[in-house]
Amino acid sequence: FGLRHEQQHPVSLRGKTCSARQSGKMRFSAQRSASISQADKGSDLAGSPGNQAFSAAPTPLRSRSSLGGSRARASSVSVPGCVQPTGGDAAGAFDEQACRVCFGVIDADGNGSVSKLELVDAVYRDRKIWNFVFQGLQDDDTAPSPMSDEQSFDAVDAIFGAMAGGRPRVALAEFAAYFRQRAASKGTRGIPDLQAVFRRLDADGNGSVSKLELLAAVQKDRLVASFMFPGLDGSRVMGDERSFDSVSAAFDTIAGGKRRIEYVDFDRHFRKSESPVWSRVAPQDAAADRRRRTGKRVLVIGLGFGREHNLQQSMVLGQSGFEVYWCEDLPEPSQFAFPSVVQMEKLRAAIARVQPEVLVAASMGGAYMVGAWVFGLWKGPSLMINAHPSLTQLPLNVPMVLAHGANDEVFPRHRPELENLIATGGSRCFLYYSGNSGQIAPGAFTRIGDQHQMQSLTVHDCLPSLVDGLLSTEGPEAHMIRSWRHRRSQERLEAENWLGYTTERLRCCWVSPGRKGADRQKLFEVHRGSEEFSKIAAIFKAASPEPSDYELPPQAAWDRTGILKIERVENGQQEAGSARPYCEAIRKALRAQGLTFEPGVHTCWAFHGTGPDPNIVESIISDPVAGFQPLTCGSHNKSLWGPGAYFARDAQYVAEGNFSTTISAGGGRRMLLCLLTLGIPCVGDATHTGVLPYRQKPHRYNSSVDSLSSPEIYAVQHPGAAYPAYVITFV
Repeated sequence: FGLRHEQQHPVSLRGKTCSARQSGKMRFSAQRSASISQADKGSDLAGSPGNQAFSAAPTPLRSRSSLGGSRARASSVSVPGCVQPTGGDAAGAFDEQACRVCFGVIDADGNGSVSKLELVDAVYRDRKIWNFVFQGLQDDDTAPSPMSDEQSFDAVDAIFGAMAGGRPRVALAEFAAYFRQRAASKGTRGIPDLQAVFRRLDADGNGSVSKLELLAAVQKDRLVASFMFPGLDGSRVMGDERSFDSVSAAFDTIAGGKRRIEYVDFDRHFRKSESPVWSRVAPQDAAADRRRRTGKRVLVIGLGFGREHNLQQSMVLGQSGFEVYWCEDLPEPSQFAFPSVVQMEKLRAAIARVQPEVLVAASMGGAYMVGAWVFGLWKGPSLMINAHPSLTQLPLNVPMVLAHGANDEVFPRHRPELENLIATGGSRCFLYYSGNSGQIAPGAFTRIGDQHQMQSLTVHDCLPSLVDGLLSTEGPEAHMIRSWRHRRSQERLEAENWLGYTTERLRCCWVSPGRKGADRQKLFEVHRGSEEFSKIAAIFKAASPEPSDYELPPQAAWDRTGILKIERVENGQQEAGSARPYCEAIRKALRAQGLTFEPGVHTCWAFHGTGPDPNIVESIISDPVAGFQPLTCGSHNKSLWGPGAYFARDAQYVAEGNFSTTISAGGGRRMLLCLLTLGIPCVGDATHTGVLPYRQKPHRYNSSVDSLSSPEIYAVQHPGAAYPAYVITFV
């Protein structure tokens, strides 16, 4: 296979303890963990990720395919006697000693790990434990106990869930990491704050909140309004239709189809992100990412990861904010088998000493990850880059990301094989697949998938985001989809938030009689001086915070594009009879898979070209059933990512790719701004035939994208998945 031999730095590991994630009799020792030196928390990796070098391409637009950049060596070295960490920030005011003492008190049977029952019992028995767990929210003797107050019990239950990540017991490493992150995240909404807000919402004190209670609380309580809806004037919620719709949509999102919100729903929803999802404004903040990752220990199996040969991946991970440790100088195992017990000893010692929260491997190092599972050394969150030949089945219910490229020249595997492999692991496993587009000419692709070094992991914060997803309560796939919002500018997100992410919200702007859209007239011009016009123009002209992966002219050229006219589409039959029912069907399908449907995450705004035929626009907007017929569509009649109706994240892609219609001698052209219901997308494939792969049987993926890290092209296969909301005429 043309494998290369990587030079490794020697490292000597000591220690006999192992994580509570490990199965059987192997438990983490709280006493021994106290001996882990602060010297183990060393220096950062130096340098910066290399910049991409791109090559020109003709229309249809092609991706920037080659990655180059800095080859400077990282400054981190392996120190004999320990596993050297890289990255990570100080934990702020976190009291390590107090944390260890509390853990010892909670660990009633002294076995080095605590169960949910032990945590609840300790909080019930010991007021000092209560104060530590709730971080000063209720530090007096009158605070209710979790055995007498339902909301307090739910809060303790939620805290344990956040620490355990689905496991039955929590070791000191997870316990400390949770409270270390809480201490480092001052000013963000923590679980105790959520409990206090929920009490203010629950006016009748029955443990659940109705939509009326939420509206009343937002109207009367400034604390509630500012916490849940920053920037919204709560006092006007019953008099302003958009404010009312925002609160109503938030209730529906949190409740997940139920008539009342319980604390567990409220807590689960807010723990998904630091900002409320219905605010729709969540630009990427590198400093916030580093703070959130502080104290999270990542152990990298050095063999095959490539600090020498794939420096960019090492630099991206080392500079992300995690505490990154390296287990190096491992002997190379047989190509198609996992290592022997003797070869596994060094990794076993590293896991015991570091107590990582995520284990990472790449290339030949994947054999050691398989060995760690087989020998029972590791059952925690795992990221494997390149599917090793010895990997034939995943451990059940272990959070797992398998990253693989379509052009892997060392470990070639076909996509269906990888999809079958990922299905063996359960619902918290995610296949990050970087695939090729279809061919626009023999040997010519618009986008080329990864080779063995998986360069796509080094851009768009992709590799750190995959680690984030493994540590999140919602799982790696849901977390990755949520991160796509970071690929849109702050201004665009604010404009999208104003428009809303549901077709019901769109009707607020309709001017047809009764806002029913039932007349023959379907197009209504938007007044140029209106706020609606300015928001649509902002979405149309917006530039992505990061360079496009396709060859587009400079943003300055696009800034000179002028909008001649914006027309609103009011087709009540299409909205109520196709788009809305499909959205509800996706909501139910996600609920059946244990996911919560969220407008703005599972729906999005995108642009569609109107093709060479000027009658296409009229056909799409006036059809009483569905404007798009996905199975007869494609990209210039070529199936680049499989069959479906194609949409672009950015208007510039549609314009520069000549997908829009010229309607006048003066050069006026038109495109559609559409609201899509994506559900859970997979990366597209030219070989798809209209039926997408299974996600969790019997549920299939709902749409396709061109990239799982930063999608710029969407393909939908159902007529109800796209509603044409606006026609934009530009020059």
